[in-house]
Amino acid sequence: MFHEDSFFRYLSLERRMSPHTITAYRNDIQQFIAHCTEQQCLSSVTELRHLHIRSWIVSLIESGQSPRSVNRRLSCLKTYFKYLRKRGFMETDPMKKVIAPKTGKRLPVVVQEHQMLSLFTHIEFGSDYGGQMQRLLLEILYSTGMRRSEVSSLKINDIDLSRMVCRVSGKGNKQRMLPFALYLANLLEKFIQTRSETFPGTDQPWLFLNRKGEQLSPESIYHIVRKHLSAVTTIEQRSPHVLRHSFATHLSNNGADLNAIKELLGHSNLAATQVYMHNSIERLQKVYEQAHPKGAEEEKQ
Repeated sequence: MFHEDSFFRYLSLERRMSPHTITAYRNDIQQFIAHCTEQQCLSSVTELRHLHIRSWIVSLIESGQSPRSVNRRLSCLKTYFKYLRKRGFMETDPMKKVIAPKTGKRLPVVVQEHQMLSLFTHIEFGSDYGGQMQRLLLEILYSTGMRRSEVSSLKINDIDLSRMVCRVSGKGNKQRMLPFALYLANLLEKFIQTRSETFPGTDQPWLFLNRKGEQLSPESIYHIVRKHLSAVTTIEQRSPHVLRHSFATHLSNNGADLNAIKELLGHSNLAATQVYMHNSIERLQKVYEQAHPKGAEEEKQ
């Protein structure tokens, strides 16, 4: 017995993880269990030892998985084993003697500020519901740093146009309030009016609706973002999360306090936010080299 079904129910009902995250956990755990049963001939979690996990790591690396991908899967296993011990299905932690593969520091991919300006200045979105919806979607992602699942779940009554703030339900159903600028308030007000004219009498609470008048899915949001970012940038990653990275990086580049960025992103600790300081430091280094006498002197040598 591996008790995977009860683990997935725990993730959904108690941890309140998003369906997207649970799907990723399910894939990782099921692949791990398949390896244990087919390659290691195990029939229960009580038989698990650190050697079995090491064997799985080797198989992942041999199949071409990057160290970062392997570590993500190991993080999933840690949550799984913690649950099993908490429920009394397992006595010891088999991860204690497992060493995770080393990974290099990966910096966030971002769209440049001038490219974002070009997107909202030169791209024609159209004045109908579809055009307004796609423009506003991109504006909200870039102006607030929301995750695509958060935007998909955003309701009209979460938005306070008079105070220019919106309530967001993040990971683990944690609530946070995000401010937005006057121009975005005007776009929202116009869009909500167009939405009511396009879907008269709808009782759907979601801000963004698809053509059928139903909640716009995270998958649809991904395709909309990828399509429009392709018009202004050639970076390989053109996802909603890249707009989240761009939001945080551009705030950092323009002098925003790191703790404020942390709160806006909904990070639980500052370590997750510090990666956005890298580009700011690089920018300051260039300013120093160009402006400081000693910096300019070293550049000439």
